[in-house]
Amino acid sequence: MERAAFERLRWRCTRRGLLEVDMVLGRFLEEGFGKLSDAEEQAFVELADYEDLELWHLISAQKACEDARLAPIVAMLQACRGHAAEAV
Repeated sequence: MERAAFERLRWRCTRRGLLEVDMVLGRFLEEGFGKLSDAEEQAFVELADYEDLELWHLISAQKACEDARLAPIVAMLQACRGHAAEAV
């Protein structure tokens, strides 16, 4: 992903209405995003377009991800959330 596109994505991921989502997405961008394939990057971008509560329900495992393309990214976000909780 080009640097300008990544910076726009970072802005979208860390300037949301729900702090918990900001924290998980921001942490994932720093620690995991660079390791994704192009298809996985596109799946993450798609998830970043979800509404905060819908995304939070996926990240916090309150709702199962029914889209097989997005499920691996949701699992990575859930793991990232777990690491963030351990750091607090």
